[in-house]
Amino acid sequence: MSTLAPAARGPMTAEERKQFEEDGYLIIRGALNPDEVAYYTKAIDEAYEAQKKAGNVSPYGSLHKLSAVTSCPALVPLLDHPAVFPLVWSTIGWNIHVYHSHFDVHPTVPPEQPFRWEWHQDGGRQNVELETDPRPRMSVKLAYFLSDVSEKGRGNLKVIPGSHKRNWLPGPPNRNTEWPEPEDAIEVQVSPGDVVFFDRRIWHARSNNYSDITRKVVFMGYTFRWIHIRDEVADLPNQPWWKDLTPIQRQLLGGEGDGTGDHQWGHYPDRVPLYTYLKENNLLDPETNRAHRR
Repeated sequence: MSTLAPAARGPMTAEERKQFEEDGYLIIRGALNPDEVAYYTKAIDEAYEAQKKAGNVSPYGSLHKLSAVTSCPALVPLLDHPAVFPLVWSTIGWNIHVYHSHFDVHPTVPPEQPFRWEWHQDGGRQNVELETDPRPRMSVKLAYFLSDVSEKGRGNLKVIPGSHKRNWLPGPPNRNTEWPEPEDAIEVQVSPGDVVFFDRRIWHARSNNYSDITRKVVFMGYTFRWIHIRDEVADLPNQPWWKDLTPIQRQLLGGEGDGTGDHQWGHYPDRVPLYTYLKENNLLDPETNRAHRR
């Protein structure tokens, strides 16, 4: 990467801040120069081929690969790219880290796709367990687009401008029930090298890619460093007494289970020991899946 010369920028301007607070997102045009786009595209292509060879892509060839830098170390410079990173610390300060990242590859899909409601806010159970209205920002994300999604229907990021101040979005009873798109939704149209900076609370989704262009994008999510376990837990599974702990005790000490679940985010409640215990003992609140408050 020493041959590349990314443009630097200063902190978020007053005009950018106003737009960001109103809309919940910003588009930074040409943040990556053509050489950078080529470099990161090649890195993603190589990582994709390795995942494809390992059988880790979908039947249509799509890939949503978590831990972007671990999975593709060539992406390291995108952690703090000087053309966009100042937007992050201008918004949530200096005591931050990347808590969630991924790169996505989405080839063309057949025209007739089964309906699936994909609108969501980032953060998972943050959106159930935080009680304020609106909920706090908590995190922001940079989306580095490496492919041309300047036209609709190419796997574009879809957003509802200003929806980061809304805790709820009317939708279907389940994700597979057909439901009209939100009236104020738009498809974000950007070119290779453009970056979208967005508040995790903005309601967003992805369009299906019906074009002959494979959609490629890298996401870096940033949050406060105190959203992390403080105790020293990295070596606990190697301690001789670890095997004697109950599953709940391991969860409370930061254990990540057997690798089949997402304990920290709680996307798979039935794989989280404390949830399982509460459910088996009829101690869950059916409205929120929280423990009953007594």
